[in-house]
Amino acid sequence: MIELIDIEKTFQGKQGRIHVIRGVTATFPRGQSIGILGQNGAGKSTLLRIMCGTERASFGKVRRHVTCSWPLGFSGSFSGSLTGAENLRFVCRIYDADVDEVTDFVSSFSELGSSMHEPVRTYSTGMKSRLAFSLSMAVRFQVYVIDEALASGDVAFQRKCKKIFEERRSGSDVVMVSHSIDMIKEYCTRAAVLHGGKLTMYDTIDEANEVYMRVVS
Repeated sequence: MIELIDIEKTFQGKQGRIHVIRGVTATFPRGQSIGILGQNGAGKSTLLRIMCGTERASFGKVRRHVTCSWPLGFSGSFSGSLTGAENLRFVCRIYDADVDEVTDFVSSFSELGSSMHEPVRTYSTGMKSRLAFSLSMAVRFQVYVIDEALASGDVAFQRKCKKIFEERRSGSDVVMVSHSIDMIKEYCTRAAVLHGGKLTMYDTIDEANEVYMRVVS
């Protein structure tokens, strides 16, 4: 279970403080996969990053009673001066994962070859995404977080990503944001709407989508 307790997130803008998330309190229980709908700029990605710990809230608490992934494909936390392999080893220490096992999996799945031993700052966006997604699949999580897309890259790599993700999520839950209601219906069991900095949970995806469609119309 993941608990959000009175979460707020603000940024300093040119005309004062901007409130992106306003006092969100919500529970994401085990056994349920939840999609989050919201307009562009509503703060969906920010909320996901706060949930999984890659970004701090300005106020409030996050309680995680599960192992939670970073957003799949998210490479913002990689150190550009370290190689792909060195970043991988650092992540293994944080999550107490077997370095050799993870290295073998990522090297094979990502298809980065000798680039694994080059600094990440030399990687293209697609290469960083391959490294991040492969690493997400190499370390087993109870909750997988998806921001908009499951994976980037060419069609063949996306197909491979979807296949391995289906295997991983058989015993795990999903929290995802997407503009595609079809994608949310494919991966989730219920949904929520983020609007005006507030998150409202709904029992069904259709109910959440009805509210979302009224918001965007």
